Amino acid sequence: MIQSPRKVLIIDDDPFFLKVLTDAFSESGFIVFNANDGIEGVKSYIEKLPDIVISDLVMPRMGGVSTCMEIGRLAGETPPVIVLLTSMFKESPHEHDEPEMGAKIHIPKSTAPVDIVIIVEQLLNRIPCTKS
Repeated sequence: MIQSPRKVLIIDDDPFFLKVLTDAFSESGFIVFNANDGIEGVKSYIEKLPDIVISDLVMPRMGGVSTCMEIGRLAGETPPVIVLLTSMFKESPHEHDEPEMGAKIHIPKSTAPVDIVIIVEQLLNRIPCTKS
């Protein structure tokens, strides 16, 4: 059975970081959607229904925590994997049993883009693909 490409929504107000992550995910076969802030991100989530949402923590208009919580609320019983990126801590990526600040996993922005892709792929491999 051929699996359709997974969809990822990347929300970040930093154009350089947005491009670097977009390129890394595109090169790994993901369909990538972008948003420049949380308000655009929530709108894009509703329109595109991605498998994974990666959001920056600190953004204008709507921050990452509010964005992640709103997407989780809108998703209901079938939420995407939600990742929160932050430059506010330098520890290694940390996965939570229950979403914390709206996200399943927190990843420092200092993590290499290819490593972020690998983490996301590992998370997605744990859940069945039910979206089309």
